[in-house]
Amino acid sequence: METIFKLKTKELDMSFIESIKNLFKGKEIEITIKSAQDETEYLLGTPANKKKLLEAIDEVKRNKNLIRFSGKEFEEMTQTMLNS
Repeated sequence: METIFKLKTKELDMSFIESIKNLFKGKEIEITIKSAQDETEYLLGTPANKKKLLEAIDEVKRNKNLIRFSGKEFEEMTQTMLNS
């Protein structure tokens, strides 16, 4: 079993530790800690990416090039994709 927790350092407390202990009760665990990368910063990190994303945001605001579907259509499409 593998679990990823994303949280701020101020959220680290004894209840967090207890939840990990309960989740992995009786098992040996390995803990790796790293700084999380800001996803927005990453996506806007290159000029080409930034331009494409800002153009896409503008298109959404102008209601242009949108694909619309119902919940049922979405379920049918996901089933088709899962079965292929």
